[in-house]
Amino acid sequence: MIRVLVADDQALVRAGVRMLLQAAGDMEVVAEAEDGAEAVRLAERHLPDVILMDLRMPRVDGLEAIRRVLAARPASRIVVLTTFAEDANVHAALRAGAVGFLVKDDEPERMVDAVRRASAGEQLLAPSVLRRVVEGFLAAGERPAAPVPTGLTERELEVLALVGTGLSNAEIAEELHVGVTTVKTHVAAAMDKLGLRNRIQAAVVAHRSGLVDASFRPVRHHPRRALE
Repeated sequence: MIRVLVADDQALVRAGVRMLLQAAGDMEVVAEAEDGAEAVRLAERHLPDVILMDLRMPRVDGLEAIRRVLAARPASRIVVLTTFAEDANVHAALRAGAVGFLVKDDEPERMVDAVRRASAGEQLLAPSVLRRVVEGFLAAGERPAAPVPTGLTERELEVLALVGTGLSNAEIAEELHVGVTTVKTHVAAAMDKLGLRNRIQAAVVAHRSGLVDASFRPVRHHPRRALE
């Protein structure tokens, strides 16, 4: 059972999300918060698998709540709820460590799917959206080149590059002719070694270090020195 915390200042939204998720059969809404401060407190108490976090809430907003939750539990899977896909705070939330975002008027099935994927450690951004996010990071000061990450195996570097192109675990598995579980293991190992919270940050690292080119294609040949 996937344990979910819903944080939104509108009671009607919280009720609708709760009904939708609990009807899925494999999810349980363990707590609801009406502001960011309460979301942080309830996250510490209930330890949910996934947190759906509205950005615009009173007292403590969603962005600050994301920072506080991840400071206490870096592995928390937080999905941003927003009214507008172009909300300027979405970029900041992803930078802070949220794993993706949902627009509130999206299809109900998309929210259910997003919770399942977040719980499984999957990426929640379509390649086109990931491209805009990564380009935003680079334009904001992440452009300077960095060396290829050391300490990763050749396979982990290959998987990191494919994460940088926006592929899901299933798509990477198909590309490399391995199982999805194997891909998950490599992704988790690479992110742990690099101290990364989510696949968005991993994609930025892949771009900065030259594992992915400007056209979002993986660079196949990595300097051997990076593997030593």
